[in-house]
Amino acid sequence: MFRSLLTGLLLAGFTTAALAADPAAGERLFKSQCGICHSAAPGKNGIGPTLAGVVGRPAGSVPGFHYSADHKKLGVTWDAATLDKYLTNPRAMVPDTTMSYAGLKDPAKRADLIAYLASLH
Repeated sequence: MFRSLLTGLLLAGFTTAALAADPAAGERLFKSQCGICHSAAPGKNGIGPTLAGVVGRPAGSVPGFHYSADHKKLGVTWDAATLDKYLTNPRAMVPDTTMSYAGLKDPAKRADLIAYLASLH
């Protein structure tokens, strides 16, 4: 009984946290911090690769973009968890990344940004 109750409370907490993410706030953050180098349009690379369709895409796989060696061999598919880890400190996950962004330390802002990125198909 206790285990079921605890599991339910934990799941409810995760659901609440996921629902709290605001894609509109994430879009504003994208435009002010990410859009300088990245596009949200499919097939449109900038200094960084397009982020359209990033959620569910293998790392280092945008056609026509030159990735660093570490990025090419990262071996992950971008999902909320991997994006959260990467966006916290890109160099910790990909030491030779060419991305100069130091990271987004605020977990709520990262959740908003990831919610926006997930909306880009």
